[in-house]
Amino acid sequence: MICSSSQLKSSPNVRERLRQKDFSTSLHSARNDENIFLKFAAIKHYSMPAISFFTESISYSLPQKLKIKKWVKATIEKEGYQLQELNFIFCSDEYLLSINQQYLNHDTYTDIITFDNSEEEKLIISDIFISIERVKENAKIYKTSAFDEVCRIMIHGTLHLLGYKDKGKAAKTLMTQKEDEYLAYRSEFGLVYPPLPF
Repeated sequence: MICSSSQLKSSPNVRERLRQKDFSTSLHSARNDENIFLKFAAIKHYSMPAISFFTESISYSLPQKLKIKKWVKATIEKEGYQLQELNFIFCSDEYLLSINQQYLNHDTYTDIITFDNSEEEKLIISDIFISIERVKENAKIYKTSAFDEVCRIMIHGTLHLLGYKDKGKAAKTLMTQKEDEYLAYRSEFGLVYPPLPF
């Protein structure tokens, strides 16, 4: 069963604690640390806007990274928000399942979990975890390219941070409309849509 994406707020003291953490922390250790999902934040300078990409428990390289960064940043600004830090962590089904179990008490696979770490309105500080295995499976189901699907999932998580929800028919319809709008917006950044990016 695939559950819908979720958005969570982190506890306020987490980021300072995790500056001391080792980035080679294993999944086993991660399960023993209630806030390890924020370990990626420790290498960032908070005064500079940044979009970064990481992997956990999977081998994956996102194509066209620089153009994707520009696209996501422009999306955030177009919605009237300010970017401080946004980390996309691409991971395996099992890795994301462990986060889903630990933080949402859901024993189901999902494609994305979004952590909103900002304490200020209209400011983006977030970690977004995406299962590449779910992305590939969804691409097959919906008969689209894996690249289009990973872009859709990335912008879906970003839209959650921008105040859009996906609970209820009206909210889901608006979310899908916004996803489509910003997927089309990629063309302004020269993003090519390769059929087989993985």
